[in-house]
Amino acid sequence: MAEEKQTTTTTTVSRHSEVGHKSLLQSDALYQYILETSVYPREPEAMKELRDITAKHPWNLMTTSADEGQFLAMLLKLINAKNTMEIGVYTGYSLLATALALPEDGKILAMDINRENYELGLPVIEKAGVAHKIEFREGPALPVLDQMLEDTLQKACHGSYDFIFVDADKDNYINYHKRLIDLVKVGGVIGYDNTLWNGSVAEPADAPMRKYVRYYRDFVMELNKALAADPRIEICMLPVGDGITLCRRIS
Repeated sequence: MAEEKQTTTTTTVSRHSEVGHKSLLQSDALYQYILETSVYPREPEAMKELRDITAKHPWNLMTTSADEGQFLAMLLKLINAKNTMEIGVYTGYSLLATALALPEDGKILAMDINRENYELGLPVIEKAGVAHKIEFREGPALPVLDQMLEDTLQKACHGSYDFIFVDADKDNYINYHKRLIDLVKVGGVIGYDNTLWNGSVAEPADAPMRKYVRYYRDFVMELNKALAADPRIEICMLPVGDGITLCRRIS
């Protein structure tokens, strides 16, 4: 796509900044190569449209990167996911990637505290013909998860999810994990986004950081330590996007 191509490193950095550049690669040129060689040529038109819409939003850094969207779609197909959950939706780029990857009768329980952001992407999702797969709930996810776990009439929810993607409030990641581990099936996968948190997890505590990076850094590191010690899961931390940790439930 000609409009995506950059001719200089300076321009590339600027472009990445505009669309929420999250790559941990040291070379912007190498990241651009990955996007233009592997990601953009295969990106569904609906996802490109939603990515362009999101790029104009003032909080575009919150979006899932295009390469991570491609990765999630491939993963969902590899594990034959059908019943999924997403906590933290924003404008719905990763949600759309999931919906397109699921079979026609696949389902996504999607939760976010901001319906307005979700509705920015909803027309694109509807035009793509996958809105029927999505049940969107506005509000905090923890009360919903607690109800799913505690309501004796909803025991069917326990161990019923093939895949769960979490890209929400980092200070609650541990609280999400405590609940999600009982909702994902044995052999199912939970994906936690931003687990390398702008690379700050490997920096000294007194290193210069943006205020929001510093604030959430300890919560992300707490999660990483807890996941590594959890015997109920196998884990794999990948430097895709801002870091994603996959947790496969084994017991």
